[in-house]
Amino acid sequence: MASGGHGHTEDELRYVRRRYLSAEAARAIAVQIANATFAARSTELWGQGSTAVASDSTHVRAYDQNLFTEWHSRYGGRGVLIYWHVEKKSLAIHSQLINCTASEVAAMIEGAMRHGTTMDVEANYTDSHGQSEIGFGITRLLNFDLLPRIKRINKVKLYRPVAGEPDAYPQLTPALTRPIRWELIAQQYDQMIKYATAIRTRTASTEASLRRFTRNASHPTYAAMLEVGRAQKTIFVARYLRLRDLQREVEEGLNVMESSNGANSVIAYGKGGEIASNRRDEQEMFVLCLRILQSALVYVNTLMLQDVMDEPEWADLLTPADRRGLTPLFWSHVRPYGEVNLNMAARLNLASASVPGPRIAEAAGHGLAHQTA
Repeated sequence: MASGGHGHTEDELRYVRRRYLSAEAARAIAVQIANATFAARSTELWGQGSTAVASDSTHVRAYDQNLFTEWHSRYGGRGVLIYWHVEKKSLAIHSQLINCTASEVAAMIEGAMRHGTTMDVEANYTDSHGQSEIGFGITRLLNFDLLPRIKRINKVKLYRPVAGEPDAYPQLTPALTRPIRWELIAQQYDQMIKYATAIRTRTASTEASLRRFTRNASHPTYAAMLEVGRAQKTIFVARYLRLRDLQREVEEGLNVMESSNGANSVIAYGKGGEIASNRRDEQEMFVLCLRILQSALVYVNTLMLQDVMDEPEWADLLTPADRRGLTPLFWSHVRPYGEVNLNMAARLNLASASVPGPRIAEAAGHGLAHQTA
């Protein structure tokens, strides 16, 4: 970065990094870029604003000498986990650095509640590891839908709505189990709302609450939340098996998540994509900078596509299917290698950008080249 011919030395650049780029500042930058993307989007091209996100974990390798390196049984390697929340138009709205043994359910809830952007999250797509009965219960109390892709959905048991009707659903008898304990939910309703409010207002973290319940599985409030989760999971499974559109919606959301992971592997190619530092704050900064870069990439691509699509010759050329296939997450124009020219006085000529847009886009373009290198 210091060899870009801009007159700034390496020591000066490192000082700016240490002095100004903290975790809080990086998080605020990512949120600002996300909000600018939401504000600049054209509804004619991208449709109405989305209220659903997809979430999943990504395993990032770390050096074996790293004190925080853990072995992950599912991914089969040493490293740490980055848990992402990506909305349907490929924009990352939240990222977390979690241990390999951490609960993905807690990370899913934290990201949906703490993303800090202007987006109103009403649904969360996830895979089998991001859902559980307690997860269904807490998300119901927090008033957003958990929409998972359950790996062994043919093994899921459905709970009966009421007792005393063993022959009410004869065709579902092999999949049915005991009735929901509605009386327990009614008894513990106030306490469940108390815990849900504590999570919403940040009085208590989701992971701490789940850990407390796990250590005391006989806790009556935990048992009531499980009953709510069992009822909600039964409703979801019935909807999922009946509605083909819901199946496609969940798959499309998770496919966006996989595309996002592919972009991250291109951006974070330095050192083979491994984390060399054993300091937790440096690992977190790695995650936040990666989120900034991907958000900046989506922001600039969104503005470029809108400028191109504003040209009259494209109006009749693209079919509705072509427009549905448009995505701002592409990186064939990114130059990871080569000379980096730092010029903060230059602006990208993007007509679709809002007032703060060009500054963000221009800084993001230089930052993308810097961080990938």
